[in-house]
Amino acid sequence: MKKKSYQIIIDILFGKSKKTDIKSDEEQSQENINKYKFYFPYFIKDAMLILFAIASAGFGLKGFLLPNSFIDGGVTGISLLVQQITGVSLSVLLIVINFPFLVVGFSQIGKTFAMKSFIAIIGLALTVYFIPYPVVTADKLLVAIFGGFFLGLGIGLSIRGGAVIDGTEVLAIYLSKRIGLTIGDIILIFNTIIFLFGAYVLSVEIALYAILTYLAASRTVDFVIEGVEEYTGVSVISNKSEEIRLAIIENLGRGVTLYSGKRGFGKQGDELQKVDIVYTVVTRLELTKLKREIDKIDPDAFIFMNSIKDAHGGVIKKRALRK
Repeated sequence: MKKKSYQIIIDILFGKSKKTDIKSDEEQSQENINKYKFYFPYFIKDAMLILFAIASAGFGLKGFLLPNSFIDGGVTGISLLVQQITGVSLSVLLIVINFPFLVVGFSQIGKTFAMKSFIAIIGLALTVYFIPYPVVTADKLLVAIFGGFFLGLGIGLSIRGGAVIDGTEVLAIYLSKRIGLTIGDIILIFNTIIFLFGAYVLSVEIALYAILTYLAASRTVDFVIEGVEEYTGVSVISNKSEEIRLAIIENLGRGVTLYSGKRGFGKQGDELQKVDIVYTVVTRLELTKLKREIDKIDPDAFIFMNSIKDAHGGVIKKRALRK
């Protein structure tokens, strides 16, 4: 069924659509179906990541930290600390203490992020309350390391899924815009206060183990967010840029981008020589081969590199071509 004529006239008069842009109900339905097909795989991926995040964080809390009266940094650390002092259920504290951070996330990041985070935190609270995870060990060193690992894995996976189960980063983003400190500085100050308070209320030993737990968790979060593979971006400045470009494509099987530049080494008034700069992204294991290929063509080529946390698209994650 097409739009009624009076609705079409209103749309045209008020600039809601042009005559040539008027869509039938069938066209609009097809457009909605196409959007659904596009976003549905992302929805499934995010949902799976958040579910795994909840399971991992719950295992870290109930299998390691809670039975041994350990704490961690961040909002989760505050919840564990308050639970040790007051005896209030950790499930309740996770929701209550994270709630202000979700409000900040709603205003600073967006509605979808806040909704996903709220669902993730509710899921974690229910998991901690209902699922009887086994207590793995009472060894303090193992508890600190592996409790931090599984908790960090959960936090990292939730961030990958577009949510958080610990609102520390949300607070850091909010404060960094207002007090001039970096996000890393704010998180460090935040956790230092937690650990000092833990040392005063509980014991210095538990606070020291809490620092170890936090370090294990933070390194795991970095590992999960930045990706398993590490890449290096390589820029090559040479008069033989075309030969180098072909060598990278044919011998390494990697993609290449060229961008124009000028050599800046010259006196005032000299005409600067134009040059094509070759840029490619390779894994660390391919760096030696890349340098060797470049040296074959131009031993005097200027090469500089920068670390890349993760890469998406292109041919970087496809199998290299073999001759």
